[in-house]
Amino acid sequence: MHRLVFSATIRAPKDEVWRALFADETYRQWTSVFAEGSYADTDWKVGSKALFLTPGGDGMVSRIAVHRPNEFLSIQHLGTVKGGVEDTGNDKGWAGALENYTLQEEGDYSKLTVEMDTTEEYRTYMEETWPKALSKLTEIVEAKQRSEQEAVRQTA
Repeated sequence: MHRLVFSATIRAPKDEVWRALFADETYRQWTSVFAEGSYADTDWKVGSKALFLTPGGDGMVSRIAVHRPNEFLSIQHLGTVKGGVEDTGNDKGWAGALENYTLQEEGDYSKLTVEMDTTEEYRTYMEETWPKALSKLTEIVEAKQRSEQEAVRQTA
């Protein structure tokens, strides 16, 4: 297992970044770089099951280990899902792997750090894809911020 670390500095308050990370609509947008149509089936509460799936029913079965809104979320991966069937017993490669999201506010910016454990098989893919996903997330959040600021200017 390899621990990879990625970060992005986004011009927006933490709560806006957090919302874009985990709200269904925006989650689907920024994770589309991993697989078009990706989605999460979870309530994001501590101890809850989380399925991270493609439209074909493949992906990861996980649980929410820690959730401190606007600060930190830790997802513990338990296994894989293939064709809608969960496998937490035979897939030793992902069992116990963590995916952590940490947000820190720095003035007008929020710094998002993503730490994730990955198998050797997916290391290069993750190293190439996570920066694209964070770039897309940054675009989503900052475009929303610009739109809201423009709306305020027009009503003033």
